[in-house]
Amino acid sequence: MDMSVFDLFKIGIGPSSSHTVGPMVAARRFLVEYGPLDDVVGVEAALYGSLALTGVGHATDKAVILGLMGETPQGVPPDEVDSKLAAIEAAGSIALLGVHAVPFTAATGLVWFKSESLPEHPNGMRFTLKLRDGSRYDKVYYSIGGGFIREAGEAQAEAAVEPAADARVVFPFDTMEQLLEHGRTSGLSIPDMLRANENVKRSDEELNEGLDRIWHVMRDCIAHGLETTGNLPGGLNVKRRAAKLWRQAQDAKASDNRANDLPHDAVHLVSLYAMAVNEENAAGGRVVTAPTNGAAGIIPAVLRYYAQDCRPSDAVGGVRRFMLTAAAIGMLCKRNASISGAEVGCQGEVGVACAMAAAGLVAALGGTNEQIENAAEIGIEHHLGMTCDPIGGLVQIPCIERNGMGAVKAITAASLALNGDGTHFVSLDEVIETMRQTGADMQDKYKETSLGGLAVHVITVNHAAC
Repeated sequence: MDMSVFDLFKIGIGPSSSHTVGPMVAARRFLVEYGPLDDVVGVEAALYGSLALTGVGHATDKAVILGLMGETPQGVPPDEVDSKLAAIEAAGSIALLGVHAVPFTAATGLVWFKSESLPEHPNGMRFTLKLRDGSRYDKVYYSIGGGFIREAGEAQAEAAVEPAADARVVFPFDTMEQLLEHGRTSGLSIPDMLRANENVKRSDEELNEGLDRIWHVMRDCIAHGLETTGNLPGGLNVKRRAAKLWRQAQDAKASDNRANDLPHDAVHLVSLYAMAVNEENAAGGRVVTAPTNGAAGIIPAVLRYYAQDCRPSDAVGGVRRFMLTAAAIGMLCKRNASISGAEVGCQGEVGVACAMAAAGLVAALGGTNEQIENAAEIGIEHHLGMTCDPIGGLVQIPCIERNGMGAVKAITAASLALNGDGTHFVSLDEVIETMRQTGADMQDKYKETSLGGLAVHVITVNHAAC
Protein backbone atom coordinates (compact mmCIF):
# COMPACT_ATOMS: atom_id res chain seq x y z
CA MET A 1 0.00 0.00 0.00
CA ASP A 2 1.72 3.16 -1.23
CA MET A 3 0.37 5.49 1.44
CA SER A 4 2.02 7.39 4.27
CA VAL A 5 0.90 8.51 7.70
CA PHE A 6 1.29 12.05 6.37
CA ASP A 7 -1.25 11.32 3.64
CA LEU A 8 -3.85 10.64 6.31
CA PHE A 9 -2.76 13.50 8.59
CA LYS A 10 -2.38 16.72 6.61
CA ILE A 11 -2.18 20.25 7.99
CA GLY A 12 -4.77 22.31 6.18
CA ILE A 13 -7.66 24.73 6.48
CA GLY A 14 -11.38 24.34 7.18
CA PRO A 15 -14.14 23.64 6.66
CA SER A 16 -13.81 20.51 4.48
CA SER A 17 -11.03 18.25 3.27
CA SER A 18 -12.98 17.07 0.23
CA HIS A 19 -14.67 20.37 -0.60
CA THR A 20 -12.01 22.87 0.51
CA VAL A 21 -8.58 21.24 0.75
CA GLY A 22 -8.95 18.98 -2.29
CA PRO A 23 -10.24 21.65 -4.71
CA MET A 24 -7.53 24.08 -3.59
CA VAL A 25 -4.85 21.47 -4.25
CA ALA A 26 -6.41 20.53 -7.61
CA ALA A 27 -6.65 24.12 -8.85
CA ARG A 28 -3.01 24.79 -8.06
CA ARG A 29 -1.86 21.46 -9.52
CA PHE A 30 -3.74 22.18 -12.77
CA LEU A 31 -1.80 25.40 -13.32
CA VAL A 32 1.55 24.02 -12.19
CA GLU A 33 1.26 21.05 -14.54
CA TYR A 34 0.28 23.29 -17.47
CA GLY A 35 3.61 25.09 -17.29
CA PRO A 36 4.39 28.68 -18.39
CA LEU A 37 1.25 30.81 -18.36
CA ASP A 38 2.27 33.44 -20.91
CA ASP A 39 -0.39 32.46 -23.48
CA VAL A 40 -3.25 32.25 -20.94
CA VAL A 41 -5.94 34.95 -21.20
CA GLY A 42 -8.66 33.47 -18.98
CA VAL A 43 -9.55 30.69 -16.55
CA GLU A 44 -12.75 28.91 -15.57
CA ALA A 45 -13.58 26.27 -12.95
CA ALA A 46 -16.68 24.07 -13.29
CA LEU A 47 -17.88 22.20 -10.19
CA TYR A 48 -20.11 19.13 -10.35
CA GLY A 49 -22.29 16.97 -8.11
CA SER A 50 -21.68 17.24 -4.39
CA LEU A 51 -19.06 19.96 -4.91
CA ALA A 52 -21.71 22.09 -6.60
CA LEU A 53 -24.57 21.23 -4.24
CA THR A 54 -22.77 22.05 -0.99
CA GLY A 55 -19.79 23.96 -2.36
CA VAL A 56 -20.71 27.40 -1.10
CA GLY A 57 -21.33 26.13 2.43
CA HIS A 58 -18.06 24.20 2.29
CA ALA A 59 -16.10 27.18 0.89
CA THR A 60 -15.30 25.36 -2.35
CA ASP A 61 -15.54 28.62 -4.27
CA LYS A 62 -12.99 30.26 -1.98
CA ALA A 63 -10.72 27.21 -2.12
CA VAL A 64 -10.64 27.09 -5.92
CA ILE A 65 -9.80 30.77 -6.18
CA LEU A 66 -7.05 30.43 -3.58
CA GLY A 67 -5.62 27.43 -5.43
CA LEU A 68 -5.58 29.36 -8.71
CA MET A 69 -3.65 32.07 -6.87
CA GLY A 70 -1.05 29.45 -5.94
CA GLU A 71 -2.01 29.13 -2.27
CA THR A 72 -1.78 25.79 -0.44
CA PRO A 73 -4.00 24.50 2.39
CA GLN A 74 -1.05 24.25 4.77
CA GLY A 75 0.43 27.59 3.81
CA VAL A 76 -2.41 30.08 3.45
CA PRO A 77 -3.03 32.09 6.66
CA PRO A 78 -6.70 31.52 7.57
CA ASP A 79 -7.14 35.12 8.76
CA GLU A 80 -6.00 36.47 5.37
CA VAL A 81 -8.38 34.46 3.17
CA ASP A 82 -11.22 36.98 3.05
CA SER A 83 -8.96 39.94 2.28
CA LYS A 84 -7.24 38.01 -0.54
CA LEU A 85 -10.57 37.12 -2.11
CA ALA A 86 -11.93 40.65 -1.69
CA ALA A 87 -8.91 42.05 -3.51
CA ILE A 88 -9.60 39.79 -6.51
CA GLU A 89 -13.24 40.83 -6.69
CA ALA A 90 -12.32 44.51 -6.40
CA ALA A 91 -9.72 44.24 -9.16
CA GLY A 92 -11.77 41.97 -11.43
CA SER A 93 -8.65 39.90 -12.09
CA ILE A 94 -6.62 37.09 -10.57
CA ALA A 95 -2.87 36.52 -10.64
CA LEU A 96 -2.56 32.86 -11.56
CA LEU A 97 0.02 31.23 -9.28
CA GLY A 98 0.66 34.77 -8.11
CA VAL A 99 2.49 35.76 -11.30
CA HIS A 100 0.16 35.99 -14.33
CA ALA A 101 -2.93 38.22 -14.20
CA VAL A 102 -6.09 37.43 -16.18
CA PRO A 103 -9.65 38.80 -15.90
CA PHE A 104 -11.66 36.94 -13.25
CA THR A 105 -14.59 37.24 -10.87
CA ALA A 106 -16.30 34.51 -8.88
CA ALA A 107 -19.57 35.15 -10.72
CA THR A 108 -18.07 34.57 -14.18
CA GLY A 109 -15.15 32.26 -13.41
CA LEU A 110 -16.97 29.60 -11.37
CA VAL A 111 -19.71 27.45 -12.92
CA TRP A 112 -21.93 25.18 -10.79
CA PHE A 113 -23.49 21.98 -12.21
CA LYS A 114 -25.75 20.91 -9.35
CA SER A 115 -27.70 18.29 -11.29
CA GLU A 116 -24.74 16.71 -13.09
CA SER A 117 -21.95 14.46 -11.80
CA LEU A 118 -18.76 13.38 -13.54
CA PRO A 119 -18.27 9.61 -13.92
CA GLU A 120 -15.48 8.70 -11.49
CA HIS A 121 -16.60 10.37 -8.24
CA PRO A 122 -19.34 12.71 -6.92
CA ASN A 123 -16.74 15.41 -6.24
CA GLY A 124 -15.70 16.32 -9.77
CA MET A 125 -14.28 19.55 -11.15
CA ARG A 126 -13.12 20.72 -14.57
CA PHE A 127 -10.56 23.50 -14.97
CA THR A 128 -10.26 25.31 -18.28
CA LEU A 129 -7.65 27.77 -19.55
CA LYS A 130 -8.56 30.12 -22.38
CA LEU A 131 -5.52 30.66 -24.58
CA ARG A 132 -4.49 33.63 -26.70
CA ASP A 133 -4.99 31.77 -29.99
CA GLY A 134 -8.63 31.07 -29.15
CA SER A 135 -8.13 27.45 -28.12
CA ARG A 136 -8.87 25.97 -24.71
CA TYR A 137 -6.98 23.60 -22.43
CA ASP A 138 -8.82 21.67 -19.75
CA LYS A 139 -8.47 18.84 -17.25
CA VAL A 140 -10.83 17.02 -14.90
CA TYR A 141 -9.95 16.27 -11.29
CA TYR A 142 -11.75 14.52 -8.47
CA SER A 143 -11.57 15.28 -4.76
CA ILE A 144 -11.89 11.79 -3.32
CA GLY A 145 -11.94 12.54 0.41
CA GLY A 146 -9.44 13.50 3.07
CA GLY A 147 -7.79 16.09 0.84
CA PHE A 148 -6.74 13.44 -1.69
CA ILE A 149 -7.22 14.30 -5.36
CA ARG A 150 -6.76 12.45 -8.61
CA GLU A 151 -6.90 13.41 -12.26
CA ALA A 152 -9.49 11.72 -14.47
CA GLY A 153 -8.17 8.31 -15.45
CA GLU A 154 -5.33 8.48 -12.94
CA ALA A 155 -6.60 5.62 -10.77
CA GLN A 156 -6.76 3.23 -13.71
CA ALA A 157 -3.29 4.24 -14.88
CA GLU A 158 -1.77 3.74 -11.43
CA ALA A 159 -3.39 0.33 -11.04
CA ALA A 160 -1.65 -0.85 -14.22
CA VAL A 161 1.82 0.18 -13.05
CA GLU A 162 3.92 -2.14 -10.87
CA PRO A 163 5.66 -0.15 -8.10
CA ALA A 164 9.44 0.08 -8.30
CA ALA A 165 11.29 -2.39 -6.11
CA ASP A 166 12.95 0.35 -4.03
CA ALA A 167 9.55 1.93 -3.33
CA ARG A 168 8.05 -1.19 -1.81
CA VAL A 169 7.50 -1.09 1.92
CA VAL A 170 8.87 -3.60 4.40
CA PHE A 171 5.43 -4.84 5.48
CA PRO A 172 3.06 -4.51 2.50
CA PHE A 173 -0.63 -4.88 3.37
CA ASP A 174 -3.97 -4.34 1.71
CA THR A 175 -6.04 -5.94 4.46
CA MET A 176 -5.91 -6.07 8.25
CA GLU A 177 -5.47 -9.83 8.08
CA GLN A 178 -2.27 -9.34 6.10
CA LEU A 179 -1.02 -6.83 8.67
CA LEU A 180 -1.87 -9.18 11.54
CA GLU A 181 -0.04 -12.00 9.78
CA HIS A 182 3.04 -9.79 9.41
CA GLY A 183 2.81 -9.16 13.14
CA ARG A 184 2.58 -12.86 13.95
CA THR A 185 5.57 -13.62 11.72
CA SER A 186 7.80 -10.71 12.78
CA GLY A 187 6.73 -10.37 16.38
CA LEU A 188 6.31 -6.62 15.84
CA SER A 189 3.43 -4.38 16.85
CA ILE A 190 1.32 -2.52 14.29
CA PRO A 191 2.94 0.86 15.08
CA ASP A 192 6.41 -0.70 14.78
CA MET A 193 5.54 -2.16 11.38
CA LEU A 194 4.14 1.18 10.20
CA ARG A 195 7.33 2.85 11.39
CA ALA A 196 9.41 0.39 9.38
CA ASN A 197 7.32 1.16 6.30
CA GLU A 198 7.74 4.92 6.80
CA ASN A 199 11.50 4.46 7.22
CA VAL A 200 11.72 3.34 3.59
CA LYS A 201 11.13 6.99 2.64
CA ARG A 202 12.29 8.96 5.67
CA SER A 203 14.54 8.63 8.69
CA ASP A 204 13.28 8.04 12.21
CA GLU A 205 14.19 11.63 13.05
CA GLU A 206 12.19 13.01 10.11
CA LEU A 207 9.25 10.77 10.95
CA ASN A 208 9.22 11.80 14.59
CA GLU A 209 9.51 15.48 13.72
CA GLY A 210 6.57 15.16 11.34
CA LEU A 211 4.40 13.32 13.87
CA ASP A 212 5.25 15.81 16.60
CA ARG A 213 4.39 18.70 14.28
CA ILE A 214 0.98 17.19 13.53
CA TRP A 215 0.28 16.75 17.25
CA HIS A 216 1.42 20.32 17.94
CA VAL A 217 -1.08 21.71 15.39
CA MET A 218 -3.83 19.51 16.83
CA ARG A 219 -3.13 20.77 20.35
CA ASP A 220 -3.12 24.38 19.21
CA CYS A 221 -6.42 23.84 17.42
CA ILE A 222 -8.05 22.46 20.56
CA ALA A 223 -6.67 25.31 22.67
CA HIS A 224 -7.86 28.00 20.27
CA GLY A 225 -11.29 26.42 20.01
CA LEU A 226 -11.64 26.28 23.80
CA GLU A 227 -11.15 30.02 24.11
CA THR A 228 -12.96 31.41 21.05
CA THR A 229 -16.61 32.47 21.24
CA GLY A 230 -19.12 34.00 18.83
CA ASN A 231 -21.20 32.74 15.91
CA LEU A 232 -19.91 30.52 13.14
CA PRO A 233 -20.01 31.89 9.57
CA GLY A 234 -22.45 30.68 6.94
CA GLY A 235 -25.82 32.14 7.82
CA LEU A 236 -27.19 29.64 10.32
CA ASN A 237 -25.89 31.76 13.22
CA VAL A 238 -24.71 28.66 15.06
CA LYS A 239 -23.08 29.69 18.34
CA ARG A 240 -19.73 28.29 19.35
CA ARG A 241 -20.33 26.28 22.52
CA ALA A 242 -17.02 24.66 23.37
CA ALA A 243 -15.44 27.72 24.99
CA LYS A 244 -18.43 28.47 27.23
CA LEU A 245 -18.84 24.86 28.31
CA TRP A 246 -15.08 24.58 28.92
CA ARG A 247 -15.12 27.67 31.09
CA GLN A 248 -18.04 26.30 33.09
CA ALA A 249 -16.19 23.03 33.60
CA GLN A 250 -13.04 24.80 34.77
CA ASP A 251 -15.00 27.04 37.14
CA ALA A 252 -16.70 23.99 38.64
CA LYS A 253 -13.37 22.25 39.05
CA ALA A 254 -11.90 25.24 40.86
CA SER A 255 -14.91 25.57 43.15
CA ASP A 256 -14.73 24.42 46.74
CA ASN A 257 -18.11 22.78 46.31
CA ARG A 258 -17.43 19.58 44.34
CA ALA A 259 -20.70 17.95 45.40
CA ASN A 260 -22.08 18.22 41.88
CA ASP A 261 -19.16 16.38 40.26
CA LEU A 262 -20.34 13.43 38.22
CA PRO A 263 -18.43 10.37 36.99
CA HIS A 264 -19.03 11.32 33.35
CA ASP A 265 -17.42 14.77 33.65
CA ALA A 266 -14.15 13.47 32.15
CA VAL A 267 -16.06 12.16 29.13
CA HIS A 268 -17.75 15.55 28.81
CA LEU A 269 -14.34 17.20 28.49
CA VAL A 270 -13.33 14.80 25.72
CA SER A 271 -16.42 15.79 23.74
CA LEU A 272 -15.51 19.46 24.26
CA TYR A 273 -12.02 18.91 22.83
CA ALA A 274 -13.55 17.39 19.71
CA MET A 275 -16.18 20.10 19.36
CA ALA A 276 -13.55 22.82 19.82
CA VAL A 277 -11.62 21.46 16.84
CA ASN A 278 -14.67 21.24 14.63
CA GLU A 279 -15.83 24.71 15.54
CA GLU A 280 -12.41 25.89 14.42
CA ASN A 281 -12.85 23.88 11.23
CA ALA A 282 -16.31 25.33 10.60
CA ALA A 283 -14.82 28.81 10.97
CA GLY A 284 -12.18 28.06 8.31
CA GLY A 285 -9.34 27.78 10.81
CA ARG A 286 -6.13 25.76 10.81
CA VAL A 287 -6.86 22.06 11.38
CA VAL A 288 -5.33 18.67 10.69
CA THR A 289 -7.24 16.47 8.27
CA ALA A 290 -7.73 13.30 10.34
CA PRO A 291 -8.66 11.60 8.07
CA THR A 292 -11.10 14.31 6.89
CA ASN A 293 -11.93 17.81 8.08
CA GLY A 294 -15.52 16.92 8.86
CA ALA A 295 -14.21 14.35 11.36
CA ALA A 296 -11.06 16.25 12.37
CA GLY A 297 -11.95 16.58 16.06
CA ILE A 298 -12.09 12.93 17.07
CA ILE A 299 -8.42 11.93 16.94
CA PRO A 300 -7.08 15.13 18.60
CA ALA A 301 -9.65 14.77 21.39
CA VAL A 302 -8.73 11.15 22.12
CA LEU A 303 -5.02 11.97 21.85
CA ARG A 304 -5.40 14.71 24.46
CA TYR A 305 -7.37 12.33 26.65
CA TYR A 306 -4.53 9.83 26.37
CA ALA A 307 -1.71 12.31 27.01
CA GLN A 308 -3.50 14.13 29.84
CA ASP A 309 -5.81 11.68 31.58
CA CYS A 310 -4.22 8.27 31.05
CA ARG A 311 -1.02 9.29 32.88
CA PRO A 312 1.36 7.63 30.38
CA SER A 313 4.98 7.14 31.39
CA ASP A 314 6.09 8.00 27.85
CA ALA A 315 3.53 10.40 26.44
CA VAL A 316 5.68 11.41 23.45
CA GLY A 317 6.28 7.84 22.37
CA GLY A 318 2.66 6.94 23.03
CA VAL A 319 1.36 9.76 20.86
CA ARG A 320 3.61 8.61 18.03
CA ARG A 321 2.43 4.99 18.37
CA PHE A 322 -1.16 6.23 18.44
CA MET A 323 -0.77 8.18 15.21
CA LEU A 324 1.04 5.43 13.32
CA THR A 325 -1.60 2.90 14.32
CA ALA A 326 -4.46 5.25 13.50
CA ALA A 327 -2.92 5.85 10.08
CA ALA A 328 -2.85 2.12 9.37
CA ILE A 329 -6.60 1.90 10.00
CA GLY A 330 -7.25 4.96 7.83
CA MET A 331 -5.20 3.45 5.02
CA LEU A 332 -7.25 0.27 5.08
CA CYS A 333 -10.53 2.16 5.05
CA LYS A 334 -9.45 4.39 2.19
CA ARG A 335 -8.01 1.46 0.24
CA ASN A 336 -10.96 -0.91 0.64
CA ALA A 337 -13.93 1.45 1.04
CA SER A 338 -13.79 5.25 1.24
CA ILE A 339 -13.24 8.18 3.59
CA SER A 340 -15.41 10.46 1.47
CA GLY A 341 -18.80 11.53 2.80
CA ALA A 342 -19.87 12.21 -0.78
CA GLU A 343 -19.17 8.58 -1.63
CA VAL A 344 -20.26 6.54 1.42
CA GLY A 345 -21.85 9.01 3.83
CA CYS A 346 -20.58 10.06 7.24
CA GLN A 347 -19.77 6.47 8.21
CA GLY A 348 -16.68 7.00 6.06
CA GLU A 349 -15.70 10.16 7.95
CA VAL A 350 -16.81 10.05 11.60
CA GLY A 351 -16.94 6.25 11.58
CA VAL A 352 -13.43 5.88 10.21
CA ALA A 353 -12.03 8.58 12.50
CA CYS A 354 -13.61 6.81 15.48
CA ALA A 355 -12.01 3.53 14.42
CA MET A 356 -8.64 5.20 13.91
CA ALA A 357 -8.79 6.85 17.34
CA ALA A 358 -9.91 3.66 19.09
CA ALA A 359 -7.10 1.64 17.53
CA GLY A 360 -4.56 4.35 18.26
CA LEU A 361 -5.55 4.55 21.91
CA VAL A 362 -5.23 0.79 22.32
CA ALA A 363 -1.77 0.87 20.76
CA ALA A 364 -0.66 3.79 22.94
CA LEU A 365 -1.84 1.91 26.04
CA GLY A 366 0.14 -1.21 25.08
CA GLY A 367 -2.60 -3.36 23.60
CA THR A 368 -1.93 -6.30 21.31
CA ASN A 369 -2.34 -6.22 17.55
CA GLU A 370 -5.52 -8.27 17.91
CA GLN A 371 -6.92 -5.82 20.47
CA ILE A 372 -6.07 -2.94 18.11
CA GLU A 373 -8.00 -4.63 15.32
CA ASN A 374 -10.94 -5.30 17.65
CA ALA A 375 -11.13 -1.65 18.75
CA ALA A 376 -11.11 -0.40 15.16
CA GLU A 377 -13.83 -2.86 14.18
CA ILE A 378 -16.05 -1.72 17.04
CA GLY A 379 -15.50 1.91 16.08
CA ILE A 380 -16.71 1.45 12.51
CA GLU A 381 -19.42 -1.12 13.25
CA HIS A 382 -21.37 1.30 15.38
CA HIS A 383 -21.34 4.03 12.76
CA LEU A 384 -22.51 1.85 9.85
CA GLY A 385 -25.19 3.59 7.81
CA MET A 386 -24.50 7.08 9.15
CA THR A 387 -25.61 9.60 6.54
CA CYS A 388 -23.94 12.87 5.59
CA ASP A 389 -26.73 15.45 5.60
CA PRO A 390 -25.29 18.82 6.67
CA ILE A 391 -27.88 21.51 7.21
CA GLY A 392 -27.41 24.38 4.79
CA GLY A 393 -24.42 22.60 3.24
CA LEU A 394 -22.33 23.76 6.21
CA VAL A 395 -19.96 21.61 8.26
CA GLN A 396 -21.78 22.55 11.45
CA ILE A 397 -25.01 20.67 12.17
CA PRO A 398 -24.82 17.76 12.88
CA CYS A 399 -21.08 17.57 12.17
CA ILE A 400 -19.70 19.34 15.26
CA GLU A 401 -21.62 17.27 17.80
CA ARG A 402 -20.92 14.09 15.84
CA ASN A 403 -17.23 14.61 16.52
CA GLY A 404 -17.88 14.85 20.25
CA MET A 405 -19.91 11.65 20.16
CA GLY A 406 -17.35 9.92 17.94
CA ALA A 407 -14.53 10.68 20.38
CA VAL A 408 -16.49 9.21 23.28
CA LYS A 409 -17.33 6.12 21.22
CA ALA A 410 -13.65 5.68 20.38
CA ILE A 411 -12.70 5.57 24.06
CA THR A 412 -15.51 3.11 24.74
CA ALA A 413 -14.36 0.90 21.86
CA ALA A 414 -10.78 0.97 23.14
CA SER A 415 -11.93 0.06 26.64
CA LEU A 416 -13.97 -2.89 25.39
CA ALA A 417 -11.05 -4.15 23.30
CA LEU A 418 -8.46 -3.75 26.05
CA ASN A 419 -10.64 -5.70 28.46
CA GLY A 420 -10.92 -8.56 26.00
CA ASP A 421 -8.34 -10.93 24.54
CA GLY A 422 -8.66 -9.69 20.96
CA THR A 423 -10.99 -12.41 19.74
CA HIS A 424 -14.29 -11.25 18.27
CA PHE A 425 -16.94 -12.32 15.79
CA VAL A 426 -16.73 -9.64 13.04
CA SER A 427 -13.33 -8.83 11.57
CA LEU A 428 -12.19 -5.32 10.66
CA ASP A 429 -11.85 -6.37 7.02
CA GLU A 430 -15.47 -7.57 7.03
CA VAL A 431 -16.82 -4.39 8.59
CA ILE A 432 -14.86 -2.20 6.14
CA GLU A 433 -16.37 -4.15 3.25
CA THR A 434 -19.78 -3.75 4.86
CA MET A 435 -19.22 0.00 5.04
CA ARG A 436 -18.34 0.05 1.34
CA GLN A 437 -21.45 -1.89 0.38
CA THR A 438 -23.65 0.22 2.66
CA GLY A 439 -22.31 3.36 1.03
CA ALA A 440 -23.00 1.96 -2.42
CA ASP A 441 -26.59 1.17 -1.40
CA MET A 442 -27.16 4.57 0.23
CA GLN A 443 -29.17 7.07 -1.81
CA ASP A 444 -27.18 10.03 -3.11
CA LYS A 445 -29.34 12.49 -1.20
CA TYR A 446 -27.76 11.19 2.01
CA LYS A 447 -24.18 11.62 0.78
CA GLU A 448 -23.06 15.24 1.32
CA THR A 449 -25.58 16.79 -1.03
CA SER A 450 -27.86 18.42 1.58
CA LEU A 451 -30.81 17.03 -0.41
CA GLY A 452 -32.05 14.67 2.31
CA GLY A 453 -32.14 13.89 6.01
CA LEU A 454 -31.69 16.69 8.51
CA ALA A 455 -30.72 19.11 5.76
CA VAL A 456 -34.21 18.93 4.28
CA HIS A 457 -36.31 18.19 7.35
CA VAL A 458 -35.03 21.07 9.46
CA ILE A 459 -35.36 23.59 6.62
CA THR A 460 -38.90 22.30 5.88
CA VAL A 461 -39.89 22.60 9.53
CA ASN A 462 -38.46 26.10 9.78
CA HIS A 463 -40.28 27.25 6.67
CA ALA A 464 -43.51 25.76 7.94
CA ALA A 465 -43.17 27.71 11.18
CA CYS A 466 -42.78 31.03 9.36
